[in-house]
Amino acid sequence: MLAGLGVAQAADVKEVQMLHWWTSGGEAAALNVLKQDLSKEGFAWKDVPVAGGGGDAAMTALKAMVAAGTYPTASQMLGYTVLDYAQAGVMGDLTATAKKEGWDKSVPAALQKFSVYDGKWVAAPVNVHSVNWLWINKAVMDKIGGKQPKSFDELIALLDKAKAAGVIPLALGGQNWQEATMFDSIVLSTGGPEFYKKAFNDLDEEALKSDTMKTSFDNLAKIVKYVDPNFSGRDWNLATAMVIKGDALVQVMGDWAKGEFVAAKKKPDTDFLCYRFPGTDGSVIYNSDMFGMFNVPDDRKAAQVALATATLSKSFQSAFNVVKGSVPARTDVPDTDFDACGKKGIADLKAANEGGTLFGSLAQGYGAPPAIANAYKDVVSKFVHGQIKSSDEAVKQLVQAIDDAR
Repeated sequence: MLAGLGVAQAADVKEVQMLHWWTSGGEAAALNVLKQDLSKEGFAWKDVPVAGGGGDAAMTALKAMVAAGTYPTASQMLGYTVLDYAQAGVMGDLTATAKKEGWDKSVPAALQKFSVYDGKWVAAPVNVHSVNWLWINKAVMDKIGGKQPKSFDELIALLDKAKAAGVIPLALGGQNWQEATMFDSIVLSTGGPEFYKKAFNDLDEEALKSDTMKTSFDNLAKIVKYVDPNFSGRDWNLATAMVIKGDALVQVMGDWAKGEFVAAKKKPDTDFLCYRFPGTDGSVIYNSDMFGMFNVPDDRKAAQVALATATLSKSFQSAFNVVKGSVPARTDVPDTDFDACGKKGIADLKAANEGGTLFGSLAQGYGAPPAIANAYKDVVSKFVHGQIKSSDEAVKQLVQAIDDAR
């Protein structure tokens, strides 16, 4: 993919160049909505796609482009990465567009923290994803006589039922970001909202090295016993496909998984079920895809403004998020076109935003800066794959890794 990094040098002013890692079926379908909107405005779309669910490979590619001064029109980014590039002085300024369109009134403060730098809008939030979800195959659930688990113990009992019925209980991809994304939910479930915030947003050392964190790792050890032997290295959307096909009962994943169900023409409550991870109702662990806008030459700015305007339009926010599985990054978009899971997601976000229980996902780059998130993912993954043998040792290594990364 790096061969395509020179594209920005010969950019057509009527062309939008987008660096992103949206390459699964559901993601590509969602992105198509934006391509069509821009094509009506007369702008051609130039994909610079870099495969890889967590976006690490895309961010490496972006770093090379920025170093070479060949900026794309925009890049898909997560929270702290936007701020890093803004601090480096390479981001554009969308403030005039944002003011004209009232972004400050409609975009939640939690997202503005990452899309506004030094008083200037530098990124357009596309959506709000939340990670504390269970995705369940309804036919398998009915077959084993399962019901919605309301506690972690009930979840384990449900996985036992699936195992007894000869179905893979838990679909998981053994990649560090997937394992850590699941652990975000386990920590919230084990310790509650206040504990999650202290440990994973405030990075409070007492919380990080507490017995509650140890219990969280014990719970992680319990749940990973239910994955199949081939999970190592599996992409997230292949794990989702296992649930869609009925080869597995449940996946713990962000709501981008719903985009795969939608792409497979599956319907909530008929083909699949969406529940909050047991013990996390009332809280939302979020991340948000943002289009970070670079400081491109003047003759390319019209394409950038068109992209920003299209991205934050109510019609796009609805159409895109219906397909993607996420919910709008604006709080004033009606839920009319959303399915049952989407309506629940919108209502949950509103309640969490108002109730102070909207927390940045550490695994997804919204809880803490990238160096700390990477240290966290590394420790969780080593524990899952048996390189760290006990929860005591995991807690010790987590505290050490986060200290080293600060």
